[in-house]
Amino acid sequence: QVQLVESGGGLVQAGGSLRLSCAASGSIFGGNVMEWYRQAPGKQREWVATITSFGSTNYADSVKGRFTISRDNGKKTMYLQMNSLKPEDTAVYYCKLRSIGATSGYWGQGTQVTVSS
Repeated sequence: QVQLVESGGGLVQAGGSLRLSCAASGSIFGGNVMEWYRQAPGKQREWVATITSFGSTNYADSVKGRFTISRDNGKKTMYLQMNSLKPEDTAVYYCKLRSIGATSGYWGQGTQVTVSS
């Protein structure tokens, strides 16, 4: 059974930075995809960024140029470096692990990010 645990959230002023981590445990299969999603109060969960086990990345337009996704396969950990944070980035951030080509996968419990203006 795979478990994902996010950490690194907190309260930061607009323009500041945070680094989120997502640590995976259990049997991690090859050819996988790790992703960050976020959900703001009263809104649907939205996709933020993706990184494959081969290192390919993709970002939502709203975070492109400000956020950087990375992973350490040896540590089974994914990261999200968030710079130039805006109040609209305030949300619970979730990580997800799935197989390439799959839609369902494993989710973490989420970590709260709050950006004050």
